Amino acid sequence: MLFRSVNLAAQAGVRYSIENPAVYIQSNLVGFGNILEICRQHKVKHLVYASTSSVYGLNQNMPFSEKSSVNHPMTLYAATKKSNEMMAHSYSHLFRLPTTGLRFFTVYGPWGRPDMALFLFTEAIMKDQPINVFNNGKMVRDFTYVEDIVEGIRLTLFKPAMPSSDFDPLNPRSDISTAPYRIFNIGNQKPVELMAYIKEIEKNLKMTAKINYLPMQDGDVPMTQSDTSALKDWVGYIPQTTIEEGVKNFVNWYLERNYSKT
Repeated sequence: MLFRSVNLAAQAGVRYSIENPAVYIQSNLVGFGNILEICRQHKVKHLVYASTSSVYGLNQNMPFSEKSSVNHPMTLYAATKKSNEMMAHSYSHLFRLPTTGLRFFTVYGPWGRPDMALFLFTEAIMKDQPINVFNNGKMVRDFTYVEDIVEGIRLTLFKPAMPSSDFDPLNPRSDISTAPYRIFNIGNQKPVELMAYIKEIEKNLKMTAKINYLPMQDGDVPMTQSDTSALKDWVGYIPQTTIEEGVKNFVNWYLERNYSKT
């Protein structure tokens, strides 16, 4: 029997990787290596796995394109995710295992990680505590709602990666190959200023944030913006959720779960 597989498991987070590099090596490198080997042994029909926009690192050529260089990661987290893409390519080449990596751009929404900005900001505002805003608020992110991410994964899973006739070994691109291997951005394509993001949280909570402005953190970047035209051409991916809808959905979920009975 042939199976399709989705791997979203990893040790996530840019900042934590600076403090705890060994955890990322064990989970993201050793763990992903085990995933690839199991897929090879069981002749998986298609492996779709999560990569990250963090691989673009020092690259500031916007919007980020899969054709762009990802040779300068700024954190070990980003380096492990780039390594995952390279590991996947070796299995695609050697064992003809179809693999597709999706570079996620700032996923947000209900059931999100509690260390992400939306969760932290909402919780702090509700408790009348200050929120930390880095780079003095001059940050822009390609916030992508979780349901759009899930739909992109679903569409991709049922169209396995294939060798590309456009691959030029004299001018190789990192997103295509003569192996059954592809890399795609998956984002919203509409970057939002961080302060506008916070205003949406305030509007839905009907409260005002107390803001603690701080300098840029190590490993962080001032802006991300995705070019998702390749994924649109491949599977028809078009994100549907505006930042207004997405933040409202999260705040409603948060209030129902945390404050509806208090």
